[in-house]
Amino acid sequence: MGWFGVIVLMAIESTAIPLPSEIIMPLAGWYLVLDQGHGVPHVLLAGLWGAIGSLIGSLVEYYISKWGGRPIIEKYGKYLLITPHDLNRAERWFQTRGELTVFVARMIPGVRGFISIPAGIARMNVIKFSVFTFLGALPWTLGLAWGGFLLGENYNSIRHVSKPFDIPIIGTVIFFVVWFLWRRIRQVRAG
Repeated sequence: MGWFGVIVLMAIESTAIPLPSEIIMPLAGWYLVLDQGHGVPHVLLAGLWGAIGSLIGSLVEYYISKWGGRPIIEKYGKYLLITPHDLNRAERWFQTRGELTVFVARMIPGVRGFISIPAGIARMNVIKFSVFTFLGALPWTLGLAWGGFLLGENYNSIRHVSKPFDIPIIGTVIFFVVWFLWRRIRQVRAG
């Protein structure tokens, strides 16, 4: 699918659908730049197209959240452990710190695909949201494309070395998710 595929896949990734940019962008740096015999300027192009795809997907999620997010969360939020107090606090946060929050969150795995939801619910200014989404996504996509360009065909060797760490990492993540949910359920029930 070429560069169009990078845009589409990064747009999907930015809508909280589990399609990791950590796979998309390094492969773009490897297959669309290195294997095609292109140099560093094309790595910049890969980062740019990835950031544009991130922006497109984030805007879709932003508008869905802006138009329907608050009523849905007010009705079903208790099933997601979100209280009206949490919703009001998030809105206040985005009114004062929205730009920085979006910028930083676009570079954090696991958070980047969801940051558009609270920004949309809080009705953050769409121009500021777009600018800070793009500026936050660009270093992320560029760094991942650069990594794919540098790793190239050594990807399989690196994967062989990193494979033993999969289970401890997954176990740690599961532990923290369970701990967070247990703690959150207790807070919601106490409130």
